[in-house]
Amino acid sequence: MEEAVSAGRLREEGNALFQAGQHRAALAAYTRALSLDCSGPERAVLHRNRAACHLKLEDYAEAEADASKAIEADGRDTKALFRRSQALQKLGRLDQAISDLQRCISLEPKNKAFQEALRALGSSMHEKMKTMSCTDSKVEQMFQILLDPEEKDADKKQKAAQNLIVLAREEAGAEKIFQSDGVRLLTRLLDTAKADLMLAALRTLVGLCSGHRSRTMAILAELGAPRLSAVLGVEHEQVSLAACNLLHVMFDSLREGLQKDFRGKEDAVVLDSSKDMKLLIKDLLELLPLEGASAHGRDNALNLLIKVVPRKSPKETNNSMSLWVIDQGLKKILEVGSTVCGAPGSLPVTENTRMSASVLLSKLYEDLKCDAERENFHHLCEDYVRSWFEGHELAGKLRAIQTVSCLLQGPSDAGNRVLELEGIMDSVLSLCASVCEAHQLVAVEALIHAADKAKRASFITANGVSLLKEIYKHSERDSIRIRALVGLCKLGSAGGTDFSMKQFAEGSTMKLAKQCRKWLCNEAIDTGTRRWAVEGLAYLTFDADVKEEFVEDKAAMQAMFQLAKSEDRSVLYAVASTLVNCTNSYDHEEPDPQMLELAKYAKQHIPEQHPKDKPDFVKRRVRKLLTAGVVSALACMVKSENPALTNSCRELISRVFLALVAEAEDRGGVVAQGGGKALIPLSLEGTEVGQTKAAQALAKITITSNPEMAFPGERIYEVVRPLVSLLHLQRTGLENFEGLMALTNLAGISERLRQKILKEKAVPMIEGYMFEEHELIRLAATECMCNMAMSKEVQELFLAEDSDRLKLMVLYSGEEDEKLRRAASGTLAMLTALHPPICKRIPQVTVHWLEILQALLLSPSTELQHRGAVVVMNMMAAERGVAEQLIASEMLEILSVLAKDRDKPRVAQAAQEALAQAVSYGLIKPGPGQD
Repeated sequence: MEEAVSAGRLREEGNALFQAGQHRAALAAYTRALSLDCSGPERAVLHRNRAACHLKLEDYAEAEADASKAIEADGRDTKALFRRSQALQKLGRLDQAISDLQRCISLEPKNKAFQEALRALGSSMHEKMKTMSCTDSKVEQMFQILLDPEEKDADKKQKAAQNLIVLAREEAGAEKIFQSDGVRLLTRLLDTAKADLMLAALRTLVGLCSGHRSRTMAILAELGAPRLSAVLGVEHEQVSLAACNLLHVMFDSLREGLQKDFRGKEDAVVLDSSKDMKLLIKDLLELLPLEGASAHGRDNALNLLIKVVPRKSPKETNNSMSLWVIDQGLKKILEVGSTVCGAPGSLPVTENTRMSASVLLSKLYEDLKCDAERENFHHLCEDYVRSWFEGHELAGKLRAIQTVSCLLQGPSDAGNRVLELEGIMDSVLSLCASVCEAHQLVAVEALIHAADKAKRASFITANGVSLLKEIYKHSERDSIRIRALVGLCKLGSAGGTDFSMKQFAEGSTMKLAKQCRKWLCNEAIDTGTRRWAVEGLAYLTFDADVKEEFVEDKAAMQAMFQLAKSEDRSVLYAVASTLVNCTNSYDHEEPDPQMLELAKYAKQHIPEQHPKDKPDFVKRRVRKLLTAGVVSALACMVKSENPALTNSCRELISRVFLALVAEAEDRGGVVAQGGGKALIPLSLEGTEVGQTKAAQALAKITITSNPEMAFPGERIYEVVRPLVSLLHLQRTGLENFEGLMALTNLAGISERLRQKILKEKAVPMIEGYMFEEHELIRLAATECMCNMAMSKEVQELFLAEDSDRLKLMVLYSGEEDEKLRRAASGTLAMLTALHPPICKRIPQVTVHWLEILQALLLSPSTELQHRGAVVVMNMMAAERGVAEQLIASEMLEILSVLAKDRDKPRVAQAAQEALAQAVSYGLIKPGPGQD
């Protein structure tokens, strides 16, 4: 009986909240009531009321579900039928909505609201039929314009193409095109070989395939994978890119299946799309070594394979697609990676092609799960290198060495294995001295990539340094000299940041760096060659003297930033590495003093920090980079869709951003130049370290800037997830603290943001940090909870059974730490004002509640006094029994004194209202002059 009464009370509470416009809170009350044991009719009413809440919150699918449950209990419930018709109308199911309204009118024929709703719905249905009929003729008309060879009006054709693309973006329009023989007509557009018509067809097909598996499979069957692959390989760059985008959408639809929320024949048939995916991938692999394919088409095919073949996450157990690609296509990928530019019969490639091939090989290798799979990969690579190295004379040796370079830049384990094959290293060293520039280029690059790997560095230091010095000093070609210099730079930086471990004589690295800067600034040299100057600086900037000179050379910095924005995306990693070195944003641990003493005693080597790597120098370098425009360069690098933007590269960029926002006064400038926008994708994708660094940079910006200005529009909601990730236990105390501070700022802005924080399951983590020993983290968590307490869902948590949340907040209000007291008492003031039932619980959570409240009112801090007075005022207003306990204590005397304090008007006002409430209960008599 008691539970039934409780359900009824909760329903009444929900009704009152609904009337007050608090629809989400009303929904919560009805849901709680449903969790209790109540009668069938009562449950039907609650479901009907929930449907009303869902309609107000624009959650139409849930509104339909709740209304249906009410109708199941009582088929004559006109309110439930009417609400379901409203939900169905919003969901676009007009025929079912009309059926429900007709049922309502049959039950209540004189109800004018039902009659008016049916008339309006009938008009909507008529308009929809008219629009659909009109759309049919429009689709036909657009195709006629585009396919008419006599039509000479270019503007008319362009408008028809654009209308077709826009129509295909809407589900109803896409289905109409599909049903109107659209795929055959779009195929005719593709076959015209005219770029504008091909673009229109490809972009329309994107709309048809997006999120719809069965339609994608039908389109693929009609077009055929070979035709799509051929379009990808055309010379026209925009057409190739549009074909790449279409294929990516097709892969997503085939993999994920139906993503859009509608029903139809899709549900009735179980479709197996794995065969179609393999067909598409097979044709992409066939395209790679095809001589007739364009360089851009080859790049796009590699990029697609990178995106669609490897597993998205190690949690996925099935790596069969990668194994299939290695078996069917590894040699085809190596054909691209081994291409020697300018050689007779070489494949057309861009400056990014080999890097893309390296990234794809690396992704495939990383996707392997066991030694047997890796061993197979190694054997295939070794067989391929041997096939070129043995019996093909010089041209074959060059292809073999180029393959080694490609593997060293990708899966370096495989690169090291083939480097150890008999004769390979000797050929590299001998070809370095070749008189032919193309041959020398291939050999020197291979030597550089081999020097990058610790396994070979000592061998090359012993055998290759003198050779590289000879080439650097005597070669007449800048393209060769710059590569030789990079090799020397790599070998010269083997000591890293250790000032005492220098490979070359004093001043040599400075001379090399000066030459790198000179080449970098020389615009007469081609971009591909200037990129190598940045590669050199990426190694030389381990030396603090080189860093200092580099940031003083504004022309060199800006030349590097321009390269970072150029088409040659293979420079990204080198630029990011140089910036990490200049900002000292790499990981470095302070050595234990005791271990240092032990190392000295044992006469072991002790790493030394360069004097110019101290914080003041780093801070000055950061300022100079900011002035030179580093943020816009980084933002441009992040936008890149190129495979060169690897997860490792993302991590380096995140490290640099974190260094750039270290000082609060620099953060506004970073945001203004696009830094805030660039950090969001960095915080959501990449290595765990990279995501954490980016999230921490976002936290720093959110703490000191106005979040609504730093992240305008919808972007502010994207920041929540990265900030919540900083609360995980494996993060450092500083990351936890900054994450909490940033979330506090966001939680104070709007209910929608608080709901987003709740959705990311942050509240339990915030609560956990309220018990933290570190006082600053504990304070930050309490302040964050204070702002979160403005949400009804959080207020309900404080009333939960077997929870110490409220007790902790009351006890913290009595702590010695004034800042913690302020945060906790502020939370209590808010909770007691927004959720009166909490007032009744406070006396039950701890026996010290009265003395804590009295201590707040007697505090020397006006702010604490005011918060205490507000809590007491709210408790007085909540229930007479609580007011009696307060008045029976010394609280009456304290309130009487505070009510007369003219120096603290806000405190006096709250005290007066508390006393007035006591008077209204008849607990005390009004004072002289009071009513």
